[in-house]
Amino acid sequence: MPAVLGAHPSRALERALRRARADVVGRQRQLAAVAESTQQVPDDEHDAEGATIGYERARLRALVAHTEREVGDLEAAVARAAGGDYGRCLACGRPIAPERLAALPATPVCLRCAALPDRR
Repeated sequence: MPAVLGAHPSRALERALRRARADVVGRQRQLAAVAESTQQVPDDEHDAEGATIGYERARLRALVAHTEREVGDLEAAVARAAGGDYGRCLACGRPIAPERLAALPATPVCLRCAALPDRR
């Protein structure tokens, strides 16, 4: 198991997963607040603040989607850690470099396999 995440990478992954789940909830609340604030004037096109509100709504939706993907990736990494496969490339079976795991704790593949044309 990678030394970068300490002796218990599953603990670090669990912390990251809790943070990501909290981020999803927080961003969903922000999105709901924007929707609520524009409920009285739903026509963004004719509202002086419409472009800004439309942009903010789109930005928050994208952030929620990104963070939900991150939650899924972290859940998969936690499952790999529980099964003893964390830190091993799912494509080639080699160890994933500790530096890569430090940067992308949920990554399932080594840098070499990630760079392959069919992985992009």
